[in-house]
Formats: sequence, structure tokens, C-alpha cells
Amino acid sequence: MSFTSAGPEAQDDLFDKSAVQHLDVPESLQRATLRMTFPPSYVLVGVYRLFTDRLLWQPAWDKCRHAVRRGAIVGAIWTFLTFSIQRTFIRVFLSNSPRITGLTQEDTIFGYKVPFNIYTCMFSIPVYLHPASNLFDLCQKDATIILLSNQVTYILRFFLARNIRIARDRVWDYTVASRGKGSDFWKSYVEEWDSPPEPQQSGWEKKAEKLIGGWFGLFVVKRVVLAPFTLYPVVGMLVSAWFKALGTSRFLHQRYFQSKKMTEQQIAVFMEERKWDYRVFGFTAAFLEGIPILGLLFTVSNRVGAAMWAHVGSWRSLNRLLSDWPFMGTLFP
Repeated sequence: MSFTSAGPEAQDDLFDKSAVQHLDVPESLQRATLRMTFPPSYVLVGVYRLFTDRLLWQPAWDKCRHAVRRGAIVGAIWTFLTFSIQRTFIRVFLSNSPRITGLTQEDTIFGYKVPFNIYTCMFSIPVYLHPASNLFDLCQKDATIILLSNQVTYILRFFLARNIRIARDRVWDYTVASRGKGSDFWKSYVEEWDSPPEPQQSGWEKKAEKLIGGWFGLFVVKRVVLAPFTLYPVVGMLVSAWFKALGTSRFLHQRYFQSKKMTEQQIAVFMEERKWDYRVFGFTAAFLEGIPILGLLFTVSNRVGAAMWAHVGSWRSLNRLLSDWPFMGTLFP
């Protein structure tokens, strides 16, 4: 359990320095204590550790360096040969973007309602600029660069396919080993709550999960349905990350669930108990992974952050620690 999953009062106390001062925590560790209760911070912690811990980045780089070099050469050649062609395609695409992507004034995408105002969020997107304007030409170049960056990312991913998986597993294993958890931590999962919440799924969510739950369905959603959003800087990445949030966080903790020998039902309940923790963590991780080219690096650092979130003690171990603190009764009645 964390502050973010315990309601608005707990979240307010998270930013209340006086509440932290009531804890039996040294002043030098108070900010770190707050950080432990805020899941997205572990994404940044993962980036920091990967860049500063030689025992993490050196094995990962040694495994991937040759594939990165080959992919970069092929990507540079591809960019040189296709830039002008793709720029022409982008001009046609942006000129007809509302019809292609299904964007409407009713805030729908491909006919589905989204929980934000498209025209408010995308006021600077070139789809609403006149094709004859200079600003449209500038945005056209930006969109072309973004499209080519994504294609170079796919090229790098192709060359890195096997090696980067090994690198991710290595950084996860090292991070877990560095936490020094005893044998009692690796026992099978035991439910913490007396009355755990039941995962709530509507009829269409169950159908959607059954339809796209496999690797092919996920590929279609991530690489085809969400592809138009990748042309729009920042906003497109935010929209894409919002759709991928829970799936990304579950994928990043797959090794943790396996180590605890959790069933699909236990995983569903576990994530339901920490739904918003997983959502904000997955959103942050998916946003960084969506950055062209650099996102491949963040797919490695996110494994470090996910491992630290799972094993540092932000759940069961932290709960045992917090249970001795006097204000716990007001936060978690």
C-alpha cells in the first residue's frame, strides 16, 4: 500500500513536510522516505542508477555495442535515401489528418471517446495549420524527423532484439541481488488485505483483453492504432503513454510476479489494490520508452527502476515499517 493508492488525504500528507517530521526518520532521509511512496520516482531512480553504476551499464553496453553500431549505420543510410520521399508523405498526411486519424470536434479517436479535449491539448499541432503557411512547413519537417526517428528506432530494435533482452535481464538480476533480500522475501505471495478488492472489468474490457491480449494484438495496438500519434511531439507521446500505462507496468514487473509464483488472479488483485500506483508508474515509464531512439535506453533503465520499486520495500516491507509510525491510523484507518 502506498500513499497514492490510499485516497486524497494520504496524497495531501505526502507533500506535507510536518507529517514527515512526525516520523522516526532522520532529517537527511525524509525526502528519500517521501520518494519511496511515489512510484514514478523509481523510473528516475532507474535512470540514475543505470548511468552511475558501472556494474549495471558496463555489462549492458558490452552486450549491445556491436548491434548498436550496425543499426546506426543502416539507420543513417535509410534516412539519407528516404528523407525527401517521407517528407512528401508527411505533407499529404498532415493536410488530411482529421480524416485519416478520425479526430473530430466530439473528442473521439477512431470513433471512441477519450477523457480529454483533443482541440485543447493539440492547439499547436500542425493538423490545424493551413498547408500554405510557413509554420506548416516547419511542423512538416519536425514530423518527418520524428517519423524517421521512429523508423531508426525500429531498425535499432531489430538489430538489438536478442541482445537487449539479455541486457534487461542482467540489470534486473543485478539490481535484485544488490537489494540483499533474505529467503523469506522469496516465499510465495501471500495476500496482505483481509478483504481484497475484486478486479473490476466491464464487458467490453473483457472482450478487448481477449482480443488484443496476445502478442499480435498488442503489436497492432502499439504499432498500428497508435502510430498516427507518434507524429505529434510530446502530445502524441502523452496520449500513447496513457494507453500503454497499465500494460507497461505489468510487463515491467513480470519477473517479480514470477518470483513470487503469483497466479493470474493474484496478479489482477495485486494490481487492483495498487491501481493508481501502477498507472502513474507505467505512464511515466511508457512516456520515456516512447522517446525515439533514446527510448531503447529507457527500456533498460526502467527494468532497474521496476526492480527497485518491487524489492526496496515500497509494499510489504514498507508497510511493516510504517505500521510503527504514529500517524498511520489517520492515513490508513
